[in-house]
Amino acid sequence: MPVKNKILVTGGAGFIGSHLVDCLMQKGNRVTIFDNMSSGKIEFIKHHLENPDFTLIKGDLLDQDAIDRACEDIDLIFHVAANPDVRLGTSDTRVHFDQNILATYNLLEAMRKNNVIKIVFTSTSTIYGEASVIPTPENYGPLMPISLYGASKLACEALITSYSHTFDIQAWIFRFANIVGPRSTHGITVDFINKLRKNSTQLEILGDGMQEKSYLHVLECIDAILFVMAKSKENVSIFNIGAEDTISATDIGITIAEEMELSDVRFIYTGGSRGWKGDVPKMRLDIEKLNAIGWKPEYTSERSVRETARALLGRD
Repeated sequence: MPVKNKILVTGGAGFIGSHLVDCLMQKGNRVTIFDNMSSGKIEFIKHHLENPDFTLIKGDLLDQDAIDRACEDIDLIFHVAANPDVRLGTSDTRVHFDQNILATYNLLEAMRKNNVIKIVFTSTSTIYGEASVIPTPENYGPLMPISLYGASKLACEALITSYSHTFDIQAWIFRFANIVGPRSTHGITVDFINKLRKNSTQLEILGDGMQEKSYLHVLECIDAILFVMAKSKENVSIFNIGAEDTISATDIGITIAEEMELSDVRFIYTGGSRGWKGDVPKMRLDIEKLNAIGWKPEYTSERSVRETARALLGRD
């Protein structure tokens, strides 16, 4: 029988993490989730709870002893845990430092102490800031994030690459476009559905509605991650993961209204070129590096958003 990899997934009860856990379990691994359940949901992982190859640890990455124990006898870590709400940084300047930077440092220390030598990190397009080159390649610079969230993720990347070189850890860093799909708990698709459920006649859209961004379905995102890990064996591998096109905020509103079977919805715009302080109005990642090793997305941004709306509305 093949040896089962012992894998730790931080944030494994969350949106992206739970889909990743599903895939890892299907491949016959032994999976431990480490999650403080602040945004994770037990219903996302309840179908694994009786599986002897699955373990749930309700713990916080700010608790060094807890994460030290969780990393014992682990082969590989997927570090998905983070506070993903970009807008929160405008009202709580500490949250992304604690839950992203400090949490990542604690995890890396636990890896060092337990001689865990492989980590996968889910980063973000926001590390590029307002890039002057679109689509934006992995070697774009200088990197100047405009949100505290983006800054915290860039700091995490720096910690990981430095630990990788100092302590011989192999790292895969993935910079995501907007990831959407079943179990989404935040973001524009969720926001628009909630608004239209409260008032089906009008929809408030932050900014001018002309923001253009790339959206990728979560299952394609997971597939890309595992594909790259099988292909790229560098000490540190950095890859963008995203769609090959964009969709505007207004077109997302139109798509969701269609899926909710609403007609004559009036769009109201708050004005300005961005939705909030730290919002990047135009974002599309260059995925030529990903294409070059043999992976391409099947979905457009519009299809990913539409499939997400159908799933959240219970129509998939």
